[in-house]
Amino acid sequence: MEIYHGLDEVPQDGIGTVITLGNFDGVHRGHQTVLRAVAAEADEHSLRSVAMTFDPHPRTVHQPETPTQMITNVRQKSQLIAETGIDALFIQPYDLDFAAQTPEEFVSRYFVDGLDCRCVVVGDDVRFGHDNAGTIETLRRLGEEFGFTTVTIDEVGRGGRYSSSRIRDQIISGDVAEAADQLGRYHRVEGTVVHGDARGRDLGFPTANLSADGEGLIPADGVYAGWASFEGEDHPFPAAISVGTNPTFEGCDRRVEAYVLDKEFGEFDVYDRHMVLEFVARIRGQVAFSGLDDLIAQMHEDIADVREVLHT
Repeated sequence: MEIYHGLDEVPQDGIGTVITLGNFDGVHRGHQTVLRAVAAEADEHSLRSVAMTFDPHPRTVHQPETPTQMITNVRQKSQLIAETGIDALFIQPYDLDFAAQTPEEFVSRYFVDGLDCRCVVVGDDVRFGHDNAGTIETLRRLGEEFGFTTVTIDEVGRGGRYSSSRIRDQIISGDVAEAADQLGRYHRVEGTVVHGDARGRDLGFPTANLSADGEGLIPADGVYAGWASFEGEDHPFPAAISVGTNPTFEGCDRRVEAYVLDKEFGEFDVYDRHMVLEFVARIRGQVAFSGLDDLIAQMHEDIADVREVLHT
């Protein structure tokens, strides 16, 4: 998949495009339905499929006092969109000047002049342009004026349309199982494995600690059943994933760490390697224990629960 960061990067090769636009945070099942429809439409007519998204999230620009916590960062989102068969991703820098364009100015400059649009595929609730004044009716009118068609995709979802906001709330509250159902895959965080305090190793449960600059929205504090993948390994490992501040040890820093079941870290060096953690289900919330014996006993129970969830 090609990635464009501006109109000057779009190839002027005479190949028209099928376009969709949106924030696509999480690239959930609803997004996937639209993106695959765009790719199919483009393939059928020998056109280029293009997804247009925005960085940063518009809400962060318009409401900077309450920035949106993203399910996926730009790199993760790009990778997930590529998996739907889209030919090109247009990442539009979003600022107040861009937001000031009227719907007509936006469509004329980007869709028509910049991307040689032949078809736009969107949900019927699409909004664009200054103050979100552009609607599906606006697109249809402009399509008649500029010569592109507009295709709408029916809302899809289980018990209501799929929603990034709802999924974001589910992850933040720890309901990763429901989030996975909405996403069509397990929610993941990833980053480099770094050295921790080695308390887990001392207790007999060595963990791989995720770097503080890891990618992906971190779920609520607690213990989770999940899968851990490491750069250089050919398969994921079942893992008990801990999110929190280690209150038993009066910790302050929020951390994400994974204990890989049935694998001694001495068997392979994971430090400084890329790690991907997939969250399957929440086992319990964060608890401060009165002593190490209680903590160790609970960790054994947690591992048994993880095995049951993962069927390992």
